Formats: sequence, C-alpha cells, structure tokens
Amino acid sequence: MEQAIMAGGCFWCTEAVFQDLVGVSAVESGYIGGGIADPTYKQVCSGTTGHAEAIRVTFDPDVLSLDDLLDIHFATHDPTQLNRQGNDVGTQYRSALFPVGDAQRSAMEAAIVRAAEGRNAPIVTTIEGPAVWYPAEDYHQEYWNGEGQRNPYCLAVIPPKLAKLRKSYADKLKAG
Repeated sequence: MEQAIMAGGCFWCTEAVFQDLVGVSAVESGYIGGGIADPTYKQVCSGTTGHAEAIRVTFDPDVLSLDDLLDIHFATHDPTQLNRQGNDVGTQYRSALFPVGDAQRSAMEAAIVRAAEGRNAPIVTTIEGPAVWYPAEDYHQEYWNGEGQRNPYCLAVIPPKLAKLRKSYADKLKAG
C-alpha cells in the first residue's frame, strides 16, 4: 500500500471523490503545509496557519496507479484557480500536492504537465513539502457519507464532481 496527499479545495469535497475508487482502502481528511503543530479546523479556516485542507489516500498501486490517482485529482477540481475552489477562498483551499518521496515528486510533476494539456489557463497547483500531516477532527472524516448529504454546500459541489468521476473513470470505480 502507498499513500498520496493532495489538496484541491474543501476536503469534504475531495474526500468524496476518492472513496469509491478501486484499490483505495482509506481516505483521510487533514491539514498539511502550515506553520503550527496540531492545527484545528477553526485555525485552518482562518487562513492564518498556512495549512491546506487535504486528503491522504491509501491505495494499492497494483490496482490503481499513482498516475491514475493524480489524473483523477486534476479532473475533479479546478487546478487553474489560485488559492480557491469555487466559493471557498484562501490559501487553505489551494491546489497542492505533497509527495511522499522523490518518485512521487517526479510522478506529480508529470501529472501537472498532463493536466496542462488542452487548457486555456495555466495550472497553479504547487508541489510542496516535506510537510507534517495532521488528521482533521473526527467529524470531518467520511463527511459526505453522513452529514454531507444533508449539507446544502456539499449537495451543490460534490455531485458534479462525482458525475465527472463516473463519466471519465467508470472503469476505476468499485462495484456496487
């Protein structure tokens, strides 16, 4: 098993995309890339800690490659928006990748090049790190599967992301 850490806006929204992929055994929401230890959601939302809301995906690279994971990440958020995704504005919502090792850094650099093909705007996704991962509070984990399906914000943002996933990556989805 490997882990990949990606940020692409609200972690509630990115987490929902990766939970149903084959080869993914866990998706954890958390904070990374900031300047204080053990940040809270309230601190990160203030935009003053330097952390990004991110997800840490645990996956089997023999079933789902890192390249596929990264391509799905770029297809399900807007990597051309600097420090924002839709109505979420601030550095905590930046598009960023946090490699675990040099091989991942190279794969992430290549994924940015692939993501730029055919786009009219430049990719602003950064590759950052090394950085310390901090899991988000328990109530943020698997948010879409619980509270998120009653949250108007999530209901507006997540279904279009899931539709993109189903349309372009149906062969990468878990059965059922």
